[in-house]
Amino acid sequence: MSDFVIYTDSGCDLPLSLTEQWGVRRLELTFHFENEGKEYCGSEMEPDVFYGRMKAGEVAKTAAINMDTFKNAFEETLKEGRDVLYVGFSSGLSATYHSSTLAAEELVEEYPDRKVITVDTLAASAGQGMLVWLAMETQKNGGSIEETAQAVENHKMHLAHWFTVDDLEYLKRGGRVSPAAAFVGGLLGIKPILHVDDEGHLIKMGTVRGRKASLKALADKYMELACMPGASPIYICNAVCPADVETLKGMLRDACGAEVDLVVDIGPVIGAHSGPGTIAVFFLGRER
Repeated sequence: MSDFVIYTDSGCDLPLSLTEQWGVRRLELTFHFENEGKEYCGSEMEPDVFYGRMKAGEVAKTAAINMDTFKNAFEETLKEGRDVLYVGFSSGLSATYHSSTLAAEELVEEYPDRKVITVDTLAASAGQGMLVWLAMETQKNGGSIEETAQAVENHKMHLAHWFTVDDLEYLKRGGRVSPAAAFVGGLLGIKPILHVDDEGHLIKMGTVRGRKASLKALADKYMELACMPGASPIYICNAVCPADVETLKGMLRDACGAEVDLVVDIGPVIGAHSGPGTIAVFFLGRER
């Protein structure tokens, strides 16, 4: 048994069954719909149900993990005599990481013989998930908690995130595009190309016309930035658009023979802001 436990959160969009298989413990960000008082965690609602409600006009709101939740979870591991490494959701997108640092500060005072290390991945969705995988692999290969944390730090600025959405309405709701831009974009079939930058913020990098062109733009970014096209790991996340996933996989295969390593659903943490039809590709690149 390793002397430390890796934690992450549901911002990583990895299936709970996969993080459990990896031995990674996960905490859940929560969400609710404005017309309903009930709070959910991501694993409580199937993607087609969640996005179906968004398509019907319901507005989902997400909530960060608070300090007490982190403290209670981490303390269980410290009481086992093991240390904690938290690989967390971008501080540029959520207050969750800040809560983890407050919990860590209190716990290292209460447990001076134990270690609690937090890493801000500045990443989201399966980009964060790929860094969790890297941490797990480093730990499995005998890396210490410090070596594992450093491996994530060394790679996080090379973790490329490239997204597109099918409907600007959801970005309009979140204030990322103006109502006028959303209206005109909808009429003209304009699709934004989005990116998580070096500060962990989701920003628009450009626009193209038509869904197929937006998918090609993601494949082109892989070819432009991947450290080893055809060899670099590739993850794809999608919000109930499986046909587009197959199209993007085909484009990557045709471009350089690349095969996608993992396809997962975009959960409510990201999906509440980007909406159904979002698709993203993640890989290690020369830069983000």
